[in-house]
Amino acid sequence: MRPAVFLLVAVLASLLASRAEADFSALAPCDVMQLSPCASAFAGKGSPTPACCGRLKSHGATCLCRYKDDANLKRLVDTRHKRRVFTACKVPVPSC
Repeated sequence: MRPAVFLLVAVLASLLASRAEADFSALAPCDVMQLSPCASAFAGKGSPTPACCGRLKSHGATCLCRYKDDANLKRLVDTRHKRRVFTACKVPVPSC
């Protein structure tokens, strides 16, 4: 399994495992699975695809900030490659 895909699966499994313990009602309109085309780019395994950029643009800063504040999802969107992905997609990096 590719590392980026493994990371995405691990984050999602962790999220599902902790869902019973946490209130995720604030995340209801935000769906982290929509960012799955970006997994490789966030992991530094290539440039973001057009599908990734489209999803990133439509996702909005609010959702991305919520992910960053969630311990289970932070590893996905708060990587050292984040700025490169956002810049390549011409999406402003959220200031949260």
